[in-house]
Amino acid sequence: MHKDTMKIELLVVPGCPNARPAADGLHQALVRLGLRDVAVQTRTITGQTEAEAAHFTGSPTILIDGRDPFAEPGRVPGLTCRMYRTPDGLAGAPAAEQLLQALTSALQAVGRIGRKGSEQT
Repeated sequence: MHKDTMKIELLVVPGCPNARPAADGLHQALVRLGLRDVAVQTRTITGQTEAEAAHFTGSPTILIDGRDPFAEPGRVPGLTCRMYRTPDGLAGAPAAEQLLQALTSALQAVGRIGRKGSEQT
């Protein structure tokens, strides 16, 4: 599997004030990892049934290869705002280092990069 097959989705509710900061943070993390060709798809969640089907626990939710790297046990899907625990306290989007770690872990999990951060070819 190659790095360009990574699928990243940003799930948001209409008018989410944290959608742009989350998208910007994702793009910056991808650039830092040399993954400029990986696209971030934004999907708007508009109903409870859709939220449940997507395992959407608040806006914004980031899915990397279908998995929420910031999932917290016991969170119920719903059309709400989401807060992230960051090194600087609660925030509306993950911190830059958290995004880098989540992306790196996803790459390592499927062998796209080695444990020391070098890409597999």
